[in-house]
Amino acid sequence: MAMTLRLSAAQSEALRIQARAEGASMQDVAKRAVSEYLDHHGRTTPLDLVLDTEIPRYADALAELARWTD
Repeated sequence: MAMTLRLSAAQSEALRIQARAEGASMQDVAKRAVSEYLDHHGRTTPLDLVLDTEIPRYADALAELARWTD
């Protein structure tokens, strides 16, 4: 999938410098950065996505249930 990534002038220059230092294209450096970010921050399973939504929604009920188990 193609997309346009709009960077500030400073970001673009930093990316250009980093790519040159690595002997890689700016696109390769940016793609690697996105992959690394998603590896550390991304939610990868449908269960994770549901839990991110539903746990806060039912936080009070879950806290009450936790008190019953103590």
